[in-house]
Amino acid sequence: AVYALVRSFPGFDILIAMGVVMALYGVVYAVLENDARRLLSYHIISQVGYMVTGVGIGTALALNGACAHAYAHILYKSLLFMGVGGVIQVTGHSKFSELGGLWKYMPYTLVFTLIGGLSISAFPLFSGFVSKSMVISGAWEDHLNWAALGLTLASAGTFLHTGLKVPYFIWFWRDKPSFEPPKKEAPLNMLIAMAIAAYYCVLIGVNPSGLYKLLPFDATYHPYSAQHVMESMQILLFTMLGFFLLIKKLYPEPKVGLDLDWFYRRGAVVFMAFCRDVLRMLDEKVIKNLHKTFALPLLRGFARVANWNDQRVVDGVVDNSAHAVLSLGDHMRVFMQPGILSRYIARTLTVLAGIALLALYLR
Repeated sequence: AVYALVRSFPGFDILIAMGVVMALYGVVYAVLENDARRLLSYHIISQVGYMVTGVGIGTALALNGACAHAYAHILYKSLLFMGVGGVIQVTGHSKFSELGGLWKYMPYTLVFTLIGGLSISAFPLFSGFVSKSMVISGAWEDHLNWAALGLTLASAGTFLHTGLKVPYFIWFWRDKPSFEPPKKEAPLNMLIAMAIAAYYCVLIGVNPSGLYKLLPFDATYHPYSAQHVMESMQILLFTMLGFFLLIKKLYPEPKVGLDLDWFYRRGAVVFMAFCRDVLRMLDEKVIKNLHKTFALPLLRGFARVANWNDQRVVDGVVDNSAHAVLSLGDHMRVFMQPGILSRYIARTLTVLAGIALLALYLR
């Protein structure tokens, strides 16, 4: 999808606003989320928001940043999902309110998940630092200050929930989880896969030139300038300070966060209540009596009109026609058969005379 945007819609301004909204939207819901898998899924929305913003800016630096971030995102997000997946594989639990204290049993999974969290948080020497900052720098260079500030705020939120919240509430926040944990590490094959992904997250962060050579445009960018490193470290350290100062406010609660699933979790309840109460009342009070209050009076009205038409129009035409025929017959009978011999003879002679005149004329 990002490739299609880069090829088809670079420089579309509407994508800048859409991308910033996506970045902040995913962060807000990730901060509120209690389920580790849902948190990482929300953060896919946030990270794709950076890429969409880069495409919308449309400069060579921003488009390079969108492509580089898409590549880096695949690596660190896969690592994070594998880390959380390893926890679920071993414990069968994914909610922060149920986990905690796993650092004693799953230290390698902890280290690999931390690497993924630092990468997605754009920590120096990790892959996200050399890709995400390209998009933000592209926004600053194009004087899109509001977009750059929005993405920077989303970056701080990313570190808050993925770089700190995920490892802290899975591994550290209490001595042991709410269940009896299996005292074992993730399976070896999962650890090997996580190690490979972690290696490339660090490799790209330490030596980004290999990634930069694959980018489509010749745009020079140096991520490890002193100013950039200091700015990033200030944002990350102050975010960490805020996290630990407000840690009690961030304790996970055993609740399910609702997003668009509100429509079938809460919205469906409202719809069913509407069907049960409003539509049932409408059926009992209105529809069941509809034939009495509407249909029957309407049918009676039609019957009255049809009856009037039958009696006054149809019967009138038929009866009057019969009377007219009878009257005409009576008059014809009186005229043609009066019962007087002299009239019969006169009419006969008149007819014969007429025939004779016609014959003479035709001759």
